[in-house]
Amino acid sequence: MPKVQQLELMSVDLPFRRGFRHAAAARTRSESLFLKCVTDTGAVGFGESLPRDYVTGETRDHALVLLERSMLPELIGMEFGSMEDVYDFLKTCDGKAPPEWVEPDTPQCAAWGAVDLALLDAFGRAFNQPVRLGKKAASPGPFRYSAVVSTDTRLKFLRSLLKLRAGGFEDVKLKVNPPDALRCARIARTILGRKTDLRVDANMSWNATEALETIRGLEQLNVRCIEQPLAARDFDGLAKLVRETNAEIIADESFSDRASLQRLLARKACTGINVRISKCGGLIAAAQRCEDALEAGLTLHIGCQVGESSLLSAAQLALISAAPHAKHFEGCYGKHLLRDDPVSPCLQLGYGGQPPRPPNGLGLGVEVDEAKLNQWVNQRVRGDGPVTAKTKGGLHVATG
Repeated sequence: MPKVQQLELMSVDLPFRRGFRHAAAARTRSESLFLKCVTDTGAVGFGESLPRDYVTGETRDHALVLLERSMLPELIGMEFGSMEDVYDFLKTCDGKAPPEWVEPDTPQCAAWGAVDLALLDAFGRAFNQPVRLGKKAASPGPFRYSAVVSTDTRLKFLRSLLKLRAGGFEDVKLKVNPPDALRCARIARTILGRKTDLRVDANMSWNATEALETIRGLEQLNVRCIEQPLAARDFDGLAKLVRETNAEIIADESFSDRASLQRLLARKACTGINVRISKCGGLIAAAQRCEDALEAGLTLHIGCQVGESSLLSAAQLALISAAPHAKHFEGCYGKHLLRDDPVSPCLQLGYGGQPPRPPNGLGLGVEVDEAKLNQWVNQRVRGDGPVTAKTKGGLHVATG
């Protein structure tokens, strides 16, 4: 049985073509983690994650240390008899490390997301299989990606809207700040027209009073989908918005793992969720959260973290193939945003949000150019596997 022989964790800063700002953060680079997994059969796979402290409570440094000290030593030497064993292990983990490795309450979803993808990619190649969610290989059905626009400066905002109109986008999300939300929505509605599906993401920047007033104004502009209007933990305020407006209230920073989704459902604090692979603990857990949301009658959005490479985009296309009933899709920005994407093929949306063709290679289906990636690595942790093994939880874990 193939086993994990070597792991290499990299802190990576992929540069953006232009800065991207919203109410919770401003970035000019990706601030990513990449995890390389090598099996004893020579298969090489990669995982990617973008830790965001305001989303999962993990800074990149926190995630790197947690991986180095608590997760990677346990992963070295793990054996899997089949690809189904890999899927079963990750389903059992459900977006977090096994509890004997890391306390379940420890923020870890972004860290585990890199592990999830690295195992899927490496063992998919070891077993000569593509990563598929479900028994049959499937391509995503017809859908279009949204455009996402920052409203940080008036001139840049106007230019972006004009480009989107020329680019044929009919689904647009505005990243707004508290004082300018209505003004920016009016400008966007004027430029993009009445047929554009326009929604707003406040990134936790409003209080309940501001949110109620603004949402009622947005409804007059036929903008009824509002993402994360209040602070992540303001469940009472979010529930009030659900009760007192006709808006779709989408949870993003309020949601990452199973427990957070259950809290939202118990408090009736949202009508939908934004599922991002990196914040949900990887592809397998993200797929489960999609199922949970749809079973609970929530609206499903499938999103991405700003700065994802085509590695995460490939995983997202696999997720979309298993969640055809999602309402909005964000991702596959490729070199529209990144100055250098070290993954090929570059998975990049086209005219009007047309998705790229899903990759058809083994594992996640794409190839990481390590020479390109190494240009942007600023920290590296390596580990090599020991030689003996014991059984642990039905799997074989090597020990020194």
